[in-house]
Amino acid sequence: MTANLPGWKQVFVEDFSAGDVPLGGFPGPLYSARWSAGYKDGTPDTAGQKNPGKTGYYPSKVLSVRNGSLDWYLHTENGITMGAAPMPKIPNASSNPPRANSLLYGRYSVRYRADALPGFKTAWLLWPDSGIWPRDGEVDFPEGDLAKIIYGAVHYDRNGADAFDKLDSDQSVTSWHVATMEWSPGRIEFFLDGRSLGVSTNAPTTPMHLILQTESCLTGCPAPEAQGHVSLDWISVWVPA
Repeated sequence: MTANLPGWKQVFVEDFSAGDVPLGGFPGPLYSARWSAGYKDGTPDTAGQKNPGKTGYYPSKVLSVRNGSLDWYLHTENGITMGAAPMPKIPNASSNPPRANSLLYGRYSVRYRADALPGFKTAWLLWPDSGIWPRDGEVDFPEGDLAKIIYGAVHYDRNGADAFDKLDSDQSVTSWHVATMEWSPGRIEFFLDGRSLGVSTNAPTTPMHLILQTESCLTGCPAPEAQGHVSLDWISVWVPA
């Protein structure tokens, strides 16, 4: 977690050991230099863009740091299913546009687990700085409904439409896992607990930024009473050496 690797130089690491932050207080003074809470309360998530007012990002209702982990408290309030999409501030030289976590190529590794919560999902992703999709691609890992298997996906443009490569694991989120994606020129490789899930050669070629997008209602919505947690123990990021 805390070292350079052959071919890779570490530029960011976080293990949430600076102290706890109560629900609604993240990032707070302890983590604001290194983190953003991401989209503001009430921002529609992916499903909410098509069905306004039913699902969205609510970091003040979802995010905290407890017991050395960043915690998502996934639940429904007043008929709104709530997630959050925090973002690390990864050192870089981006200026057009300036972004706190923009990279062109990198190695991203997280140790995480979640409760089994049908209808909630992670789609921790690299999104193009340009915002032009699907032309400039998208990379998702770890992705998956929290009651199903973990997988990775690489989206790319095919004749003006979204196409994607999907690489499945045989693992669920309810155990601790280390999920790693390596993005190099011409390739994306996904690893789960050190085992390769495969390679896509449809890799993005423009700068991307990392969003730990956690949301709902993409594979069916959760039951109104469903509630539980996603825990991020640590995250580490490298750039090509």
